[in-house]
Parts: sequence; C-alpha cells; structure tokens
Amino acid sequence: MAAATLNYLDGSIESSLRRNGKLRLRRNLDGSDSAFEGVILDKRRVELLDGREAGCTLARHGFELRKRPLADPEFDFLSAEPVVAEYYADCAALVQEATGASQVYAFDHNVRSASGKDAQRRIEGGQEVQGPARIVHGDYTLTSAPERLRQLASPPGANDTYASLLAPGQSLVPAADAERAIAEGRYAFINVWRNIDDAPVESDPLVLCAADSVTPSDLAVFELHYSDRIGENYFSKWAPEHAWYTFPGMERDEALLIKQWDSAGPLARSEGATGDAEDTAAPSTFSFHTAYFDPETMAGARPRWSIEVRCVAID
Repeated sequence: MAAATLNYLDGSIESSLRRNGKLRLRRNLDGSDSAFEGVILDKRRVELLDGREAGCTLARHGFELRKRPLADPEFDFLSAEPVVAEYYADCAALVQEATGASQVYAFDHNVRSASGKDAQRRIEGGQEVQGPARIVHGDYTLTSAPERLRQLASPPGANDTYASLLAPGQSLVPAADAERAIAEGRYAFINVWRNIDDAPVESDPLVLCAADSVTPSDLAVFELHYSDRIGENYFSKWAPEHAWYTFPGMERDEALLIKQWDSAGPLARSEGATGDAEDTAAPSTFSFHTAYFDPETMAGARPRWSIEVRCVAID
C-alpha cells in the first residue's frame, strides 16, 4: 500500500469552527501568499488507498474522478482569456452532469506548478503560477461558504476572473437564487482539477480525505486576508480515523471533482455539531485535500502542472 507524509496542524492548535484571528496569511492580487501566522505543522505518515479501485464518489467521499477528454487537445491553459471564455463552460457542464444541479457557475481558477512558481512564471493575462498547496485543508467554512455565494451574487470587482463574462453591473449568480439557496435550498462549491501536462502526474500528486472520516473537532479556521475581503479555509489536525485516497498517474483527459462545501452535508446542516459519519445517507459536506512531495521517491520526477476551476452549483 502507498503512503505519504502530510502536513497537518499540530495537536496543540485550538480547534475552531468560526473565525478567531489565530491562524492566517495575507494574499496579494497575484495570488501570492505571505508567511503563515500562528500555524504549527505536524508531519504525519498516512496510508493511501487507490481511489480508482475504490470507486470514490462525490456524494459519499467528497471527490470523484471522471474521464473528460478536452475538445481541443492542444488547449492553452497558460492564457487566462481562453480558460475563462471557453474552459469555464466545460467545467460548469461537467459539474452539472455529476450533480444534477439546476444551475452551475464557474468563477475562478488557479494554475499550479512548483517549477512554475520557482521561475515566477505568469499566466498570460492573469496572475502568477501558484505552487502546490502542501497542507491539509478544505477551501470553505461555515462562514465563508455563504459569504462567497453572496459575493458572487453581487457585481464583480475588477480582479474577479469571471468579470469578462458579464455585462456592466451584472452579477454571476442571480441574487434571489443565492438567497433562496442559502435560506432554504442547496448550494455546493466544487472544484474541477486537471493535469495540464502531456505526461501523467509524477510529483506533487493530490491526495484526498474521505468526508465521513472527518469530525468537527479536527477543524481549525485559517483566515486568508485579501485587500478587499477575508476568506476562510479549514485546516485539520491529524486523527487516526482519516481515510486518504489518491489517483495515481492522473492524465490530461481526466478531471477530478472535489467537493469544497455542500450546504446539504451533515456537518454543514448541523452548524458543525456533528460530522458526516453521523448520517451516511446524506451527501458529504467537503473533502480535505493536499499535495504531497516526497524528496526520496520523487527525485527527478517531472514537475506537476495542474489547473483547478472553482464552480458553485445551486438547486
């Protein structure tokens, strides 16, 4: 069985479901981060299960691999304009197919590569290439998920990548639909992750934690301070129950759907009072995920290049 050493939060860190100002960084308009504040890491060796063999699903585990060849095999992911104008629509369609949601909107993306980050490579018409995220995290919290949906229901700022898709003053998500979904409907943030290199992933592979193996006491809010807003992630402390999966050698014609937050999940519905394991018939809330780098086994490996497109699905 494969294994990996992952960066968790240290057990001494206070668990938190709401913002407390203790863990944070600052992020500029290029997407580059300051140093972590308040974070103490705990490196843990974990076993990795094969997600292909396990048949992991978005509903139960919080992630799902799908065969999704590109219409244009030579598509240029290193230029922002075609990604926003063309690839966003493909990602939204894929999420809609997988979830059956009535509406899906793609709204942001990152290109990640350790070698691209080191070389300060810049996306044409966009921000700098980001490095792989090498800490166990989920992208939203009880607070930031509805906040982000409300932001998408307001006219975008100049730096929002989806602004070019809209007329002046128009919002991506109709405000009434967003408020209905928050109050009495359902919404889910789902990322579409793809290897954009010609060769299968060799270094910095993505690993994902099954949603029903996480409990609320594992969580701690991590704040991301932007120039115009504060976002939040959940970081995680280690727990022996965590079940980790990977999809070895991901190729360019595959897409990995990663649930970042589902308002219908048990952890979300209960405001963090219970974890997803308490109601396995319900959809998962979110999946922790991280890249990992093993200097010994990955020495000389081809650098990973990937893109993740963020989508929100609404019923």
